[in-house]
Amino acid sequence: MLKRIFEYVLWAIAAFLLGMGYIFLLFTFILGEIPEETSLISFVTLKLFIFGVIYVGSTFGVILAALFILLDVFYLKRKWQQSKHFFLKRVISLLLLLIVVAVLHYLLEKTFDVI
Repeated sequence: MLKRIFEYVLWAIAAFLLGMGYIFLLFTFILGEIPEETSLISFVTLKLFIFGVIYVGSTFGVILAALFILLDVFYLKRKWQQSKHFFLKRVISLLLLLIVVAVLHYLLEKTFDVI
């Protein structure tokens, strides 16, 4: 039981880091390069950039981790447990989930203007 909890904690950390990485790439794409600390305004901009990546990325990562754990418990463990490439299938499913959540995030933010 403890092994299973530890395993899901590791997968949740991976999902959390993927979410923060996605938001970092999104912010970098939208806002441009990370500002350098040359003046007070650039210092504040950098701190807001980092805060945004941590705050929004952690929210994104928690959503991704929750969805992955639910998918793993109710589908992957039952269907693919005896497979040779179970780890690879979990990684691919986590990345596919990231893509689905990222597309949903884009649609809600840019298309439907909900977020």
